Amino acid sequence: MFVFVLVLRLARRRVRHLVRLGVPAPAAARGDLAEQVCGDLAAELPEEDLGQDLDDCLDRYVLGSKPRCEEVEYLELVQEAIDRIDRGR
Repeated sequence: MFVFVLVLRLARRRVRHLVRLGVPAPAAARGDLAEQVCGDLAAELPEEDLGQDLDDCLDRYVLGSKPRCEEVEYLELVQEAIDRIDRGR
């Protein structure tokens, strides 16, 4: 029993270490996560046409097309979503 608990603790420690290193998730899980993150962002910004590629969304954005406070919030939310997908969480 002690060996099992030790192995489990080591496995948890290794997983935490890999997460901190930013090891990318498998492609299928990454795709599911991207869909979930895009859905969450679309729910948060219902009036925006975000599309599936958030990097493209930032590239197409025209600075000054929104009031300053809305623009900052919009850009931060999109960038946070991109970062969340990249981190795999």
